[in-house]
Amino acid sequence: MKVTLVNHSDIVGGASVVSLRLLEALRQQGVDARMIVKVASGPENEFISALGDGFATKAAFLGERLRIFVANGFDRSTLFKVSTADRGLPVHRHPWIADADIVVLNWFNQGMMSLDEIRRIAAIGKPLVWTLHDMWAMTGICHHAGGCARYMTRCGECPFLGKPHRRHDLSTKVFDKKMSLYDEVTINFVAVSRWLAACAAKSALLRDRRVEVINNAFPLQRYATAPKMSRKELGLPDDGSRLVVMCAARLDDSIKDLPAAIAALNLYKGSEPLAAVFCGNIRNRALLEDLTVPYVWLGNISDPARLAEIYAHCDAVLSSSQFESLPSTLIEGMAAGAVPVGFDGDGRDEIIDHLSTGYLARKGDVADFARGIEWVTATRPDRDRQHLAAAERFDAPLIAGRYIKLFQRILSEK
Repeated sequence: MKVTLVNHSDIVGGASVVSLRLLEALRQQGVDARMIVKVASGPENEFISALGDGFATKAAFLGERLRIFVANGFDRSTLFKVSTADRGLPVHRHPWIADADIVVLNWFNQGMMSLDEIRRIAAIGKPLVWTLHDMWAMTGICHHAGGCARYMTRCGECPFLGKPHRRHDLSTKVFDKKMSLYDEVTINFVAVSRWLAACAAKSALLRDRRVEVINNAFPLQRYATAPKMSRKELGLPDDGSRLVVMCAARLDDSIKDLPAAIAALNLYKGSEPLAAVFCGNIRNRALLEDLTVPYVWLGNISDPARLAEIYAHCDAVLSSSQFESLPSTLIEGMAAGAVPVGFDGDGRDEIIDHLSTGYLARKGDVADFARGIEWVTATRPDRDRQHLAAAERFDAPLIAGRYIKLFQRILSEK
């Protein structure tokens, strides 16, 4: 079986990381899997083909962003919260597409691939799977609808496009284009969590279409519950404090809600001394100065093995995001023995068994989040049990097997 995945990047962004892991997991199960990306930033890999960052790539990216910039009233704050996929590269011409039995679309925005390109791939007879890493396939233009319910009927008056809102705006146009595409082309949708599938079931675009649920694949054998490196070697507080960690590509992305995590840590009243560890980029480091507990900021950790060592020293891994599809950091932390603490009501519910493998705080309740941290420090995790709980749901061979069954069914129905 030959499978070609399509994604924006190989390692930049959460969807890229889990797509690369799926590629590796499929290959380990004997599938001839390859991946086409716009830009490759990781180690050289013969099974990854980068289309490059030439003139056509830059033109597609800039053209899409310019259209959005004009539509939102030249507001930089929302420029990358939405996508239109009205421009992209000729992915259908790539020889790996021609050779594929199945094409798996992942996160392909920001000039990588257009909606029209999906039609072209389908037109050459390739069955399509689209793995949903966020809400974009079920909305007009946004990647996360937040509190907006317009995607349940028909997008328009988009809050990401500034004021005054127009009934038929850019979000309406892209929404209608997606509806037309989905009516004309057979696409097998896969949501990475039950929460995301539930959102799809409420959306006007996907409610009448079949959406499978297959979680992301994690190579959990790479995570050990006993660290090999010392706290001092890793730059962690070495005073015996209990450690909690929060990781994100960009910590002060508004969706990650770093202020909520800071507020919860400041409310901590546990009997054990506590210190916080932050991993990821941050533009406004002054936010961390509001913390009343000791902390270290380690910046971006690009080495997965080093990050696994950090997790193995921490008692809790935190996710204070406003919403998450299936946060990798919580699963990785669990695999290294840490206890996840996060808000409920989204993909975190699929990871955490409340008061068993973790703590689900009431959505937006910072005081309850603080109680979750206190619960972890009071109970002390059974680290091997945490690893096993993660492996039972998210281990790479298990997830690859579910995709293979899906591929076999699609090919048998072709």
